[in-house]
Parts: sequence; structure tokens; C-alpha cells
Amino acid sequence: MTNILEKIVQDKKQSLELIKKEKSLDSLYKNIKEQNFYNFKEAILKNKSVSLISEIKKASPSAGVLINDFNYLEIAEMYINSGATCLSVLTEEKYFLGKLDYIQDIKKKFRIPVLAKDFFIDPYQIALSKSYGCDCILIIIAALNGKQADEIYSEALKHKLSVIVEVHDQKEAEIALKYDQALIGINNRNLKTLEVSLNNTISIFEVIKAHKGPIISESGIRNENDAKFIYEKTGIKNFLVGESLLKSDKPDELIKKIIQITQ
Repeated sequence: MTNILEKIVQDKKQSLELIKKEKSLDSLYKNIKEQNFYNFKEAILKNKSVSLISEIKKASPSAGVLINDFNYLEIAEMYINSGATCLSVLTEEKYFLGKLDYIQDIKKKFRIPVLAKDFFIDPYQIALSKSYGCDCILIIIAALNGKQADEIYSEALKHKLSVIVEVHDQKEAEIALKYDQALIGINNRNLKTLEVSLNNTISIFEVIKAHKGPIISESGIRNENDAKFIYEKTGIKNFLVGESLLKSDKPDELIKKIIQITQ
């Protein structure tokens, strides 16, 4: 049976073929010159307390539609005012109902680093995403072979973008260590089964704890207790949180509680 990650990657290949016909690299480079950029990795490195990457998304394969009245600019403003260090914006259109336009609109209004949360399978996507103002891109080891990941990583660095290399198990973590300028994100959600376990961060951290760049725990963090559990076990104080904030009645309070766990 085809897993969800394989489906998404296959559909992404098809959609990219159409986009490449519509948008030449020259047109993308022209648009890049009109954007403002901020250093995503540096924002996390400079933050001495907890860094929260707050995620903006309308839907996900695991949860369905999260917000019917989806005002991404209002969500971004609330995240920023509550203390988020960076934003993660879903740009995958079919499964997460995302758009690259969301990043462009957010960056016009707010001065904050933004991750383009998508499934990067082609170096072309680096210029494409940067042309909408993204400051960081995502490499999902499980979605790529080694050569593809290397090419996307090199292209992102050439474009002076930060890179989060996302891993789901210890084998992928070992591979991620070679990307020495990247941030490493440990996803607690298995992208093949969509099951979640915070213990994934604990076990994988042992493999990558010597990594020089920031390490992020992603997915399944429901509240400040979950974040504190990870912090106390590993010392990780960088978290990417999406669904818990989007579903919360008081997301601003939840953000403030998470970023205070080390105090």
C-alpha cells in the first residue's frame, strides 16, 4: 500500500512540471530582488531562551481542515505578538491547502523569518520559494535519495537560505549530520503512518547531539508539559508547533507558556 509521503511526492512532481512551464528561472530571480529576507537560523541561534517556530496551515492529512475561516495574516500577527521566534508556513497545495502567496503576504507586513514548509524534491523549488520571500526551506530525508538532498541543500546555501533537514529515525539522523550548516528537525510524526511519539526526539537526539546547528523537535507537542518533557530529557529548546496552536482556544497563552519552560 502506498504511504502518504509517496503520494505527496508523486503529486508534487506533477504540479512542478506545470509550474516550470509557467515560471522561468529568470522571472523567479527578478521577483527575488523585490523581497526582504531575514536569517532564520541566526534568529534561533541568537535566542537564549526557548525558540518557537509557530506553524500556519489550513489543513493536514492527519487532522483534515483545521480552520475554516483561515485568516493567515491574523494568525501570523497573533503568533508574533505572543513571542514566536520564526514562522512555518505550509505551501503544499493539495494535502495541506497551502499557498506560496501566504509567505509573500506575511513578509510584506511583518519582519520575521519564515520557513516554506513544503516537500522539496527539485532544486528549482529553491528559487521558486525564495521568489515569494521565504528565508528557510525544508529537506525531508525520507522523501529524497542522497543525491537529491545534496543538490537541494547546495542550492539553498547558494541562495543564502537556511535549511532544516528533517529526520524521522536514527538512520536518517546519521545521514543528516553531513549537512553541517543546517538545522536538524526531529519529526515526532511518522510520515508513512502519521503516528506520533515524543520519544522519537529523545532517541534520535542521541545520534545528533554533537551537531553544531540548532536542533528542533517537531510535531505532537500539545502543550508546555510536552515541551518541558523534551527539554528536560535532551536540552532541546527549539520547537515547531502547529496543530496544537491552531486548535487551541487560547493559542497566545499556550505560546507564552511554552517559551517560559526553561525559567
